[in-house]
Amino acid sequence: MKVSLAILPLLLGISTSLLLPEQARRLVDAAVSGDDGPLEFANVSFPIQCEQQEKVRGLAKKLSKEWMLGQLQHLSGFHTRYYNTDDGLIASRSIQDTVKRMIQNSSATRASVSSFSHPWRQKSVIATIPGRTNDTIVLGAHLDSINLHFPLVTHAPGADDDGSGVVTIMDVFRVLLHDKAIAQSRAHNTIEFHWYSAEEIGLKGSRDIFDNYKRLGRNVKAMLQQDMTGYIEGTLKAGQRESLGVITDFVHPGLTEFVKTVIETYCTIPWVETKCGYPCSDHFSATNAGFPSAFVLESAKQYSNPHIHSAKDVIDHLSLDHMRQHARDVANSRAGREGLGAVRTTHYGYTLKLSTKMPRPCLYYSCLSLCFSADLAAS
Repeated sequence: MKVSLAILPLLLGISTSLLLPEQARRLVDAAVSGDDGPLEFANVSFPIQCEQQEKVRGLAKKLSKEWMLGQLQHLSGFHTRYYNTDDGLIASRSIQDTVKRMIQNSSATRASVSSFSHPWRQKSVIATIPGRTNDTIVLGAHLDSINLHFPLVTHAPGADDDGSGVVTIMDVFRVLLHDKAIAQSRAHNTIEFHWYSAEEIGLKGSRDIFDNYKRLGRNVKAMLQQDMTGYIEGTLKAGQRESLGVITDFVHPGLTEFVKTVIETYCTIPWVETKCGYPCSDHFSATNAGFPSAFVLESAKQYSNPHIHSAKDVIDHLSLDHMRQHARDVANSRAGREGLGAVRTTHYGYTLKLSTKMPRPCLYYSCLSLCFSADLAAS
């Protein structure tokens, strides 16, 4: 199967993640002839085992539930993060400012963050930790949100979709800045963190970025997308075991196998294979540009969050009483054992009750992203 330069047509006001598989396939007929054959990618191979385990396990202890929670509260406090609104622009600037402060508080003198402009208001944000080469590992999430009912004006907190992914990789960036070898650019590969604009209306932001990288001849060795990492209620209600949903269509098979290896090595819950059935997130923009990509979802696709793209996509739905104890590094902290109660915040006239229990799946995904990037940085 050949992946051409064509990509999903731009559907103003329609979220790609809500398209029926048949509709989405028709949209990419010019680019993709099916979803079971081999894709055309750059010639790259991946480790068959995780080779940085001692370093990674030490870094994983620095992942912070409290820090992620604060960021997610702030991010979901915007009335909307829709791509062509003032709030959407302010949200992207806020992410860039937060990442800039993280760099300033570290010893990573060569690390940087910048915005990537598009022909609409909201910008994408790219943070870079240079390595010894320009070969690049990318961790991605989308920063925009949408409410499908009058998206320009309606409330779209987007806590799970994709606030959870945004803060997941932000915390990984923060932790990697504490690794001396990576912070001092002694890792083999460059690591980039992408927060994409305008995913919800046709993968527009990530398409711009990866098409630009292709034109520039950039060597993106691997891209891992984090889109919706916090909801497990559907899985548990169905009587299924909590797991990480590894997407198997429109991805690189070898990189996907490495992701499974990372989960088996570092996580305490299993993976399950699942399909979107269509190009459902920004990993497809990398795939379509010829770069190896992988995508891990909060669950098997059929059990994912039913509250997305509405005013109901709030943190409360991600904080479930029946969740088991947090990952070990969080459970050992006082806040991880006892929780922090609940707070209320008012934003643009909306009063939101925000749970202060950070969803445990977000911690698994932080660990996955951290291990993925740290292991591949040295490869």
